[in-house]
Amino acid sequence: MNKTIIVVPTYNEAENVEPLIASIAEVVPDAHLLIVDDASPDGTADIAECYCKSFAGYSVYRRTGVRGLGNAYRDAFRQVLAEGYERIVQMDADLSHDPKYLPELIAATNNADLAIGSRYVRGGGVRNWPRRRVLLSRYANKYVRWITGVPTADATAGFRCWTADALRSIDISTIESEGYFFQVETVLRASRAGLRIVELPIVFTDRIHGLSKMSTKVIGESLLMPWKMRFDHSFIARHSSDDKI
Repeated sequence: MNKTIIVVPTYNEAENVEPLIASIAEVVPDAHLLIVDDASPDGTADIAECYCKSFAGYSVYRRTGVRGLGNAYRDAFRQVLAEGYERIVQMDADLSHDPKYLPELIAATNNADLAIGSRYVRGGGVRNWPRRRVLLSRYANKYVRWITGVPTADATAGFRCWTADALRSIDISTIESEGYFFQVETVLRASRAGLRIVELPIVFTDRIHGLSKMSTKVIGESLLMPWKMRFDHSFIARHSSDDKI
């Protein structure tokens, strides 16, 4: 398990980061944790550093430069791959991803290259979302599957466990998407690379504290990028592979 690290990007999650760290430490005590903070003005990084001191293998990476989910994951994944971790988990900081699912998600990569915590397979679901948001999320996933052919029920899910070989095979440094579409592009690349992908049911709970990072820019990217992935032949050539792990 100490070859596993959990990567959590943060921006203004001061109210959530302490209970998240405590819960992760309780559920998977032998895993390591990397909090990747994008210069949160609310002091998230300071709070995280204070609590990380109590656990071996827990640290905070204070990013500078252009903010964004894609940038945070690209930088963090490069770092943890260089450090030799064998399993890399990604999850949100807002407590919408319950750490209780971590052991099953990590164990699934014994027989798969990528395990996804999915809201939209049998046994999965969402809690505390208004109906319009549930419908929007389901439509977004159907929209992405229809245009790109991505083979998962929950392509926008951000709760995942990768093997190190799988992450290397999709060349994270060349991922073009930012925002939530980063999740779609990475799973699509994994599929095109012939990786084995499994989805495990989770119940996603809406955040209680803090604000969503959804923006007009993120929504625009989510509408346009599927078409680029489908019809931009240079994009397809760059990101298709016959290699399998």
